Amino acid sequence: MPQNRIPRRKSIKLFALAGTAVLTAPKLLFSQMKKGKKIRFGLLADSHYADRDPAGTRYYRDAKEKMRVAIEELNGQNLDFVVHLGDFKDEDPAQNPNDTLRYLQDIEREFQQFNGHVHHCLGNHDVDSITKKQFLQNITNSGQNKAESYYSFDQNGMHFVILDANYDAEGNDQFYADGADWQKTHIPDFELEWLKNDLENTVLPCIILCHHPLYEFYKEGYTFHVNNYMEVRDILEASEKVLAAFHGHVHQEDFQQIKGVHYVTQLGMVDYKGLANNSFAIAEISDGKITIQGFKRASSQELNN
Repeated sequence: MPQNRIPRRKSIKLFALAGTAVLTAPKLLFSQMKKGKKIRFGLLADSHYADRDPAGTRYYRDAKEKMRVAIEELNGQNLDFVVHLGDFKDEDPAQNPNDTLRYLQDIEREFQQFNGHVHHCLGNHDVDSITKKQFLQNITNSGQNKAESYYSFDQNGMHFVILDANYDAEGNDQFYADGADWQKTHIPDFELEWLKNDLENTVLPCIILCHHPLYEFYKEGYTFHVNNYMEVRDILEASEKVLAAFHGHVHQEDFQQIKGVHYVTQLGMVDYKGLANNSFAIAEISDGKITIQGFKRASSQELNN
């Protein structure tokens, strides 16, 4: 049965709150969840693991140990699943595909140490010197015999949708060894149609997971958002079922609320040296709100309507 349209929300205000961020989501959507029901999931992003020297703020070799420590912590947190929001691995300056595959396999072994379901979003650095097909052949997503780049799943009374924006404007796979432009990412028509049908066919409140932001985001003169983000947002808003969307890619925290949907962008794990500069989070959805608990560099904030 269609729900009433959620009105535009007021601007988000930020307040300090010792390691957590609380997002008050539309009560109409939360009313669909069973009383006392909650879901908790881990959020990791932009680990960029590779055996290469540091560049700028990125300490590529540290990422494997950061992943190991993050998964150890998350294993003790009673989570329903963990998701990596993309740029899982990187490449070294030689850009040898066999070495790049080895970096992927190494960081995947650490990620798979989580004692529960795991999921991947594809980032632009995941399709650099290896193809999308090669990446997918070397990872495991829970519930899939063969990993797909976009898909959905239900967990604990919520519907989760993983999107892939690593396509050009014509719907071809992005492959950076062939000269693709990382700023020109799209969600193609066939994926948009799939998304529309997927949201129509669920009665559950929904969470979207995508490496690239689904709202306008420029940084240092570069384009970080999905180029056709408005087409995606039109589908999300028309469904009246989406609580929030989570992203990586930017290596910067950002929190927006647009027409009742929260857009949350996470820090990158790869940035800055050592375990003290790790970054990951837990999202909990229950009792009419989304609570995000940050670890290490993740900031302390509260977001209210």
